[in-house]
Amino acid sequence: MNTRAAPSPLLVSDTRTDHILGSETSPVTVVEYGDFECPSCRQAHPAMKIVLAHFGDKVCYVFRHFPLREVHPHAELAAEASEAAAAQHKFWPYHDLLFAHQQHLDEQHLFEYAEQLDLEMPRFRNEFQDHVYLQRVQEQVDSGRRVGVRSTPAFYVNGVGTDVTFGLQRLHEAIDKALLAPAA
Repeated sequence: MNTRAAPSPLLVSDTRTDHILGSETSPVTVVEYGDFECPSCRQAHPAMKIVLAHFGDKVCYVFRHFPLREVHPHAELAAEASEAAAAQHKFWPYHDLLFAHQQHLDEQHLFEYAEQLDLEMPRFRNEFQDHVYLQRVQEQVDSGRRVGVRSTPAFYVNGVGTDVTFGLQRLHEAIDKALLAPAA
């Protein structure tokens, strides 16, 4: 008998609001709560790309916002800007630019990154300045708090928190373990 608990409903991906790489039918779902201004998230970013390349279609990756406003003053605006880019189907390229230029997340640079991606600038500017996506960002922060996120990056593998304090090797191991676990 399988006694593995079902993941919190808060850790189930939602195609309406989540940013997802891979198939939702993959046997393993990795949810990351991240902050674009967090140095540890920036370090995890290329490592996560390697993990995804290694596991291929066995992993569905979900990125959610968890800006730590108290220590990263530009993180929430960067998250909002990424949502404005997402509205134009450019979340992942914008996400990559934010991590590549983490030291430059002020408003001027956020607009420059949108221009680099050929976004419709009047729309991007209006949505950004009107804080159209602030509620979505805050909802993701709230869901993170409710599942126990305290710092970033925070990873959940099939609903189980995975401590990556000492590197993403533990994430790799957690994915391996989840792939070997019997289906629920």
